[in-house]
Amino acid sequence: MKTRTEYDSMGPIEVPKEAWWGAQTERSRQNFKIGGEKMPPELLRALVLVKKMAAVANQRTGKLAAEKALAIQHAADLLLKGENWDEFPLVVWQTGSGTQSNMNANEVIAHLASQKDLTVHPNDDVNMSQSSNDVFPTALHIAGTFAIERTLLPAIYEMVSVLKELEEKNQHVIKIGRTHLQDATPVTFAQEVSGWRSSLEHNATMLANSLTELRQLAIGGTAVGTGLNASKAYERAFIEALNEETGIQFSGETNKFHALANRDAVVYVSGALKALAANCMKMANDIRWLASGPRSGLGEITLPANEPGSSIMPGKINPTQCEALAMVAVQVMGNDTAIGVAASQGNFELNVYLPLIAFDLLQSIRLLTDALHSFSDKCLKGLVVNEDRMADLLEQSLMLVTALNTHIGYDKGAEIAKKAFNEGTTLKDSALSLGYVTEEEYENWVRPEKMIGENVDDYL
Repeated sequence: MKTRTEYDSMGPIEVPKEAWWGAQTERSRQNFKIGGEKMPPELLRALVLVKKMAAVANQRTGKLAAEKALAIQHAADLLLKGENWDEFPLVVWQTGSGTQSNMNANEVIAHLASQKDLTVHPNDDVNMSQSSNDVFPTALHIAGTFAIERTLLPAIYEMVSVLKELEEKNQHVIKIGRTHLQDATPVTFAQEVSGWRSSLEHNATMLANSLTELRQLAIGGTAVGTGLNASKAYERAFIEALNEETGIQFSGETNKFHALANRDAVVYVSGALKALAANCMKMANDIRWLASGPRSGLGEITLPANEPGSSIMPGKINPTQCEALAMVAVQVMGNDTAIGVAASQGNFELNVYLPLIAFDLLQSIRLLTDALHSFSDKCLKGLVVNEDRMADLLEQSLMLVTALNTHIGYDKGAEIAKKAFNEGTTLKDSALSLGYVTEEEYENWVRPEKMIGENVDDYL
């Protein structure tokens, strides 16, 4: 491999000749050969955007010459449009502040910005008014905000729309409800679906609320929170330029010591992601239980047959989308644990688990976004309701006896249900043989369509 010699404060080092990065990136590449997890593209985009906005702010405050500022902005735009992320080869498992990735961005941008008659320095120019310690958490917050607002929330809203359509189509379908995996009183399938839909709507609200914290940025704090080598004017100009560029209202965190040392905003967001994962797990499990069978399970719904389910059993179809969504939920819950532990490890003026936190947060958002799209398209949209099976199970349920409670009391109702279960007879036969109700009373009182809530007309 052909190389060129690059220099930094530690001396010379050979760098691949065609690479855009410089000495510090190369040192990290050689010193941290750990795993294969690279910095997420979402974070790299945000990191490059931070460099662009810093150049704008430094120019506006008169600190950086226009020629260099414009060259840095142009270089950043080339990266953002071309997405040459191969020029960012560093793994997650590096310095906990993300310093090497910050320098990777500085070096690549400086390389692109420098020309025959213009030398742009990675530290003095691209990193002007900045430290890795405020740049990396700023990029993390920006990346997380973008990913949630632009990808995850739309995926949630899409699934909510699909579930609403499923509700509307099945308002008339009455089935048996279940608690503790045991028969309970009747519900409509629309009511059951509404629980899934409402849970996602709550999750969307939680995520939107959590963004209030995530949109507060550490920029301007530099190394330890004091803002050394930066100015309040620079911070204001940075935030103003960023908001103009993105259309999102970011703000500067008022206490930079907190902004550098604590990652509670990410913990808050990750908690909302975990709540979404928990609800997704619940919905996926409900659906695969309801679809169990097709002849030896509940069989109340049929899922799309997307692919063969077995390498040995012909004709077998499995609830694969449910399984995929459930696995994503488990990964997100694991990421949340890792983020929480990492966030607790801020020592004095800096948290040094930033690359891990960024990787796990953005992976959780990406996985949930993709899984929700997949589940909506490949499962929910093709879900078929087996009305006859629901009606049969409803008719056989012993818990319809609950409708008699207000007429004959709980104890007599329990006696009717136990007699029917032990003798294998119907509730009606048991009730009549015990003499607790007449046939006319039974027919008037035990009516599933009157047991699904006060607003029955909303569902029938």
